[in-house]
Amino acid sequence: MTQPYVTQTIENEVGYIEFFHPAHNSLPGDILAELAQTITNAGTNDAIKVIVLKSGGDRTFCAGASFKELVNINDEATGKIFFSGFASVINAMRKCPKFIIGRIQGKTVGGGVGVASATDYCMATKFAAIKLSELNVGIGPFVVGPAVERKLGLSAMSQIAIDANSFYPAEWAQQRGLFTQLFESTIELDEAVKTFAENLCTYNAEAMKEMKSVFWKGTEDWDELLIERAEISGRLVLSDFTKEKLKGFK
Repeated sequence: MTQPYVTQTIENEVGYIEFFHPAHNSLPGDILAELAQTITNAGTNDAIKVIVLKSGGDRTFCAGASFKELVNINDEATGKIFFSGFASVINAMRKCPKFIIGRIQGKTVGGGVGVASATDYCMATKFAAIKLSELNVGIGPFVVGPAVERKLGLSAMSQIAIDANSFYPAEWAQQRGLFTQLFESTIELDEAVKTFAENLCTYNAEAMKEMKSVFWKGTEDWDELLIERAEISGRLVLSDFTKEKLKGFK
């Protein structure tokens, strides 16, 4: 696999949405836009009862924002547009009327932690360590912060946001509610995700839709909030501190 992609397949009423990027499944703007639209479309597809969100490859679930794109941001408007891509994905997941099951096979960084946090039920391997690295490059997890805080709680979110250099093990993330179950291998994870998702498909779709609405109560302002957060990141990415940091990723 060398070319980025977003795909959707349907099996036994489960819609499997998969994204991939050769740079450790980082997320450039075009992939973010396609991912948000694919999730929205799956939410209205009558052939799909439950969604599984996954990434390609065996090692990293998602490396977060594309550093290649971050380096090339030269004005606040462009910065806002880029970070709004993560807002669009999280809001698409939030407003999707179907349960989204996260399948996290490996390490997850920055925006990837936000995507995992925006799933409704998240299963992972024991290799799925997480890190919020944004502060290390002078930005901050502003856009994904509300989703991470909602899942982990303010204390845990603050801890990993401030300790921006450290990976926190999958067991830590499970103890704080991000992951529901951990598995020894990707094979075991895939078997469990398939069984769990297909069992959910036997439930009343209307009941699941109503439950999801209840679970996400209190987030109705996120359409505006996450864009406001994108503006903050779009401004900070232009700072001398961040520009100097990003030179190391060229």
